[in-house]
Amino acid sequence: MVERRYRHPGRKRHPDRQVFQGILFVLHTGIAWEHLPQELGFGSGMTCWRRLAEWTEVGVWPRLHEALLAKLRSADALDFSRAAVDGSHNPGVKGGSKTGRSPIDRGKTGSMHHLITDATGIPLAVTLTGGNRNDVTQLIPLLQAVPHVRGKRGRPRHRPDVVLGDRGYDHDKYRRLVRALGVKPLIARRGIEHGCGLGTQRWVVERAFAHLHWFRRLRIRWEIRDDIHEAFLTLGCALICWRRLSQAARALPLPQ
Repeated sequence: MVERRYRHPGRKRHPDRQVFQGILFVLHTGIAWEHLPQELGFGSGMTCWRRLAEWTEVGVWPRLHEALLAKLRSADALDFSRAAVDGSHNPGVKGGSKTGRSPIDRGKTGSMHHLITDATGIPLAVTLTGGNRNDVTQLIPLLQAVPHVRGKRGRPRHRPDVVLGDRGYDHDKYRRLVRALGVKPLIARRGIEHGCGLGTQRWVVERAFAHLHWFRRLRIRWEIRDDIHEAFLTLGCALICWRRLSQAARALPLPQ
């Protein structure tokens, strides 16, 4: 809550709740900030953008994501027995420092979204790199980006027992680095026929990407500033966690 100045207060600050709804509207619809409808009461697009940047600077979105993960773990809805990792190319329109020419998308400029989920597909962490970066380079940063999730008595949990990856992560060096973190790597090897069985477990991360890119603002990178696009990514992960938490609450038996 930002206190209003006593002397020369200026224009009254637009309510945070309404501004947050405006940010969600942009995330869901992909609408440009300047086209945000004034009649919806969210405030101007510039107001919403500035508030997003303000909250991003103080680290609101990672804390929100971590708090929801703790709620999920408290509800026994988070499974650290294994994790799945994958990457997805995201076209970029205006560029930015974390962009590059994709070797798999006809050299188009864009970014890579790298995601790690639990065994059920709940997003644990997401990172952003240039479109020319290989998936395997983000395997260790993804594992290290998983927050210390509370929600139960004892130590917070932040390492899965096993991490699953496709052939893009096939590199013995990174297998050794994963083991050094106390995690068992299960990564498909190049040159081996399909049908190794990993796909029956790691499909959850592909579904998580589908849910994440259901937010239209994340299908194409419109933001020049990396931190703003990363804020939308983390907020999208938090919203997926919120939906799973709501599903877990509905699944609880009613009191007698």
